[in-house]
Amino acid sequence: MAHPVEAAEAGEARELRRGSLSLWEAVGISIALMAPSMAANINPQGTVGLVGRAVPLAFVFATVGVLLVSYTFVRLCQIYNHAGSVFGFVGATLGPRFGVWAGWSLMGTYTFYACVTSAAAGIFGATFLDEIGIWDNHPLWAEFLFAFIALAGAFLLASRPAHTAGRILLSIEGITVLLIVIVATVVLIKILGGGAPGDQSFTLDVFSPPSGSGIGDVFKGAVFGFLSFAGFEAAATLGEETREPRRAIPRAILGTAIFGGIYFIFVTSVEMMGFGTDANGVTAFGSSGSLLGDLGSAYITSSIGDIITLGTAISAFGCALACVVGATRILYSLSRDGLGTTALGNVRSETGTPVRALGVIVAAAAVIIAVCRIFFTDNAFDIFVWSGVIGTLILLVAYMLATLGAMRMLWFRGRARVATWQIVIPIAALLVLLATIYYNVDPSAPKATRWNYYTAGIWVVAGAILVAVLPGLATRVGQGLSRHEGLGEGGTAAGE
Repeated sequence: MAHPVEAAEAGEARELRRGSLSLWEAVGISIALMAPSMAANINPQGTVGLVGRAVPLAFVFATVGVLLVSYTFVRLCQIYNHAGSVFGFVGATLGPRFGVWAGWSLMGTYTFYACVTSAAAGIFGATFLDEIGIWDNHPLWAEFLFAFIALAGAFLLASRPAHTAGRILLSIEGITVLLIVIVATVVLIKILGGGAPGDQSFTLDVFSPPSGSGIGDVFKGAVFGFLSFAGFEAAATLGEETREPRRAIPRAILGTAIFGGIYFIFVTSVEMMGFGTDANGVTAFGSSGSLLGDLGSAYITSSIGDIITLGTAISAFGCALACVVGATRILYSLSRDGLGTTALGNVRSETGTPVRALGVIVAAAAVIIAVCRIFFTDNAFDIFVWSGVIGTLILLVAYMLATLGAMRMLWFRGRARVATWQIVIPIAALLVLLATIYYNVDPSAPKATRWNYYTAGIWVVAGAILVAVLPGLATRVGQGLSRHEGLGEGGTAAGE
């Protein structure tokens, strides 16, 4: 274990660069991790097999859940700011052990999402080369090759100062999302005007499950809605590095959630109507290599479709970058505040980034992909789906812990901080989260799907065991939380 002075002499420090990020750079991390352009182009395909034409309805359910959960993060970020996000928040409100458990869970989510997004970057990257004729009928291993290249690129960019990544991510994602909105609007206008290529028509059936589908199927489909939103709270991990964090971070989180809800419901509705709500349309929707790319090619011109596919590949890379940034900040803060090796709690003085923690996260994601490729599948889309389900189930646990912590802080620790009636919001959030988990853990599911449940459960239980058996953990973490932003249990945030 290095002495702080020795670490400094080696070009390392113990603190992130405070006040180095603006509101928009924090927004960039949240939007990039949410990756709306990538999410709208592939996540709905995970839902269509469960609810058919009612994909937008599943996204409505997810939007409601996320907006309810966003209340938790907005309230917590108005009082606390901590690089560990839910680690710091839950540690301050429910105690150090629960804080470590929540941080461990969110770190797992971001790590599995790094697998999701790098796999998506590989899929769309290879598809783009196929579409423009550079690599016709590319082999399946090409998608894995691009996935590993995406992870390597994420490591290189994430090792630079955080504001650099924020600007790059926001620019890339903003351009691609704008193009998607334009294409979706053109498609909708042609549908309304009767000029759709397959005579598709405007219908609200996209919000009505087909015969044979029930509320349980909608909640199952909503997992991919939560996956699409996941990361809306990522700005919370930059609380220590953002100017005026108690104003900027809540705004970034709430604004991202509201934007995501409007965007996803609109785009998925147009996508479903654009392909058609009959059996043939649903089948074409599920087998599309690039939902918006195919719609752009069919309704406008092939070059538009190619541009969207390329933009989606870049968006997926940007999301992978944001995932490793978020996971790295949590691993850094866990290590800095008493869990794990001191070396992972250091940052490089020249760049202000925790490079060693970054290396661990990127290596873990690469190993997960490699193990799945060698032992389980040769299809990158399987990695996308499996890691997405695993990461989302873990994420729901972290969200529940954060919500319980917020409830304790706001209403059950001394004088109530907000109006009593507002407690219905986090209670509703808990009910939605519990229902989503309940309907998605299906013991009769195929073996491959059940392994997703097992993996998520193992990660969550491992975190619980970790905090239960490590001697002195609660004391060390409690002291660490008190040193950083006054987050010790029972304490108040610095500057409050």
